[in-house]
Amino acid sequence: MTQEKKKLTNNFGAPIDDDQNSVTAGDAGPVLMQDVHLLEKLSHFDRERIPERVVHAKGAGAYGVFEVAADVTKYTKAKFLSAVGKRTEVFVRFSTVGGEKGSADAERDPRGFAVKFYTEEGNYDMVGNNTPVFFIRDPLKFPDFIHTQKRNPATNLKDPDMFWDFLSLTPESIHQVSILFSDRGTPKTYRNMNGYSSHTFKWYNAKGEYFWVKYHFKTEQGIQNFAAAEADAMKSKDPDHATRDLSDAIKRGEHPAWRVEVQIMTPEQAAKYRFNPFDVTKVWPHADVPPITIGRMVLNRNPENYFAEVEQSAFSPANFVPGIAASPDKMLQGRLFSYHDTHRHRLGPNYHLIPVNAPKAAVMNNYQRDGFMRVDNNGGGAPNYYPNSFGGPAPDPAASEPPFDVTGKAARRKYTHLNDDFVQAGDLYRKAMTDKDRDHLVNNVVGHLGGAQKRIQLRQTAIFYKADKEYGRGVARGLKLDEKEVERLAAMTQEERARATA
Repeated sequence: MTQEKKKLTNNFGAPIDDDQNSVTAGDAGPVLMQDVHLLEKLSHFDRERIPERVVHAKGAGAYGVFEVAADVTKYTKAKFLSAVGKRTEVFVRFSTVGGEKGSADAERDPRGFAVKFYTEEGNYDMVGNNTPVFFIRDPLKFPDFIHTQKRNPATNLKDPDMFWDFLSLTPESIHQVSILFSDRGTPKTYRNMNGYSSHTFKWYNAKGEYFWVKYHFKTEQGIQNFAAAEADAMKSKDPDHATRDLSDAIKRGEHPAWRVEVQIMTPEQAAKYRFNPFDVTKVWPHADVPPITIGRMVLNRNPENYFAEVEQSAFSPANFVPGIAASPDKMLQGRLFSYHDTHRHRLGPNYHLIPVNAPKAAVMNNYQRDGFMRVDNNGGGAPNYYPNSFGGPAPDPAASEPPFDVTGKAARRKYTHLNDDFVQAGDLYRKAMTDKDRDHLVNNVVGHLGGAQKRIQLRQTAIFYKADKEYGRGVARGLKLDEKEVERLAAMTQEERARATA
């Protein structure tokens, strides 16, 4: 006798119609605040851990300076980008993403790459990773994804079944998975890796014209990665090796530096582009949108106290300055809410007063008052409401961003170009990797995926096959799977494949 299928509900028992697609305005978005299921899911997720960060728990940080190297005023009116040679103080935090605070720096994991610019118009945060893409493109999936990277709730152990079950049911992850299980998944140091915004952002100029941009921070120390055996050896030898390396290099006066580049696309180009320009699982190939160099970032000062400056540092992609704004990228839209929300949970409602998070070249003026750890003068005797006639701060219409068109019915929208998910992962395997890279990638996948159930191995290997047949065949041979069965599964739709391997 089969058990009746349980219905998914919200925290108050109401049924949920769709747990894969956020409510958006039209296919391209943006995400709508009326998606109360998304807000409930993200809010609960942000409060699951006390007091450690849910993600990016272990990190290292340093201060430095960003210097503008090109005139970009036709693209953005951001003052810190307004003149060649202009310098802005920065604080950068590097991190592993999935591991706990005590995990090893050499774990196979994406690396966080977050930059706080202390500009004269307020703090601007670029919250990125060392990879140009991400595993998922809809924020509704994020809590589930992170759960699968953590520990099994029954055994409290890392679980290959959890890890690969989710990824094999989420084919959009194939591009990031292929990067993660290459040697790029184990960078040698924080100094020897690139940083990327991954998301698309909006730049707008003084005329009200706007453009879509992606950021790239290219290491001047050169890319260096560990092979799997080298990473395993380093985890035993020195689990804090990357944290130590960054601090020691700055102490020696070997200040790490990155060339800062952007890709820029006009709204007209974006409307006709062959990939969804706001899909964070995709890159803009450089042949289509060549990067231009706009500056250089150098880290030249270590923190004096790790807890005060690194552990309590908090970054949010919602920290914009005039001239820079969000795009309709669905994952970005979810992060605009979730990052501030999780910081308020972890550090309190006044976390912006902690020195490392406070603006340095600008003055904070608003009507927020009281709350835990309000350690400044709390606004003194000034009014705590607006509008007022007592000289309180007033909005500046000049800070507004130019509008962009939003059309379509408000609904949960499935992604319409599912075959696109395999194109760039296949190109990465065929065109960007050497034979050695491909061998390492397949061996790394086999070593990890081999711990999962066979039905999950088959489902995931079929996804590798859809990206590139030799990629899938290599994994199948390594796992001793039936290659014809893999090929048969690869020809199915995602829903058919899921049923066939349930």
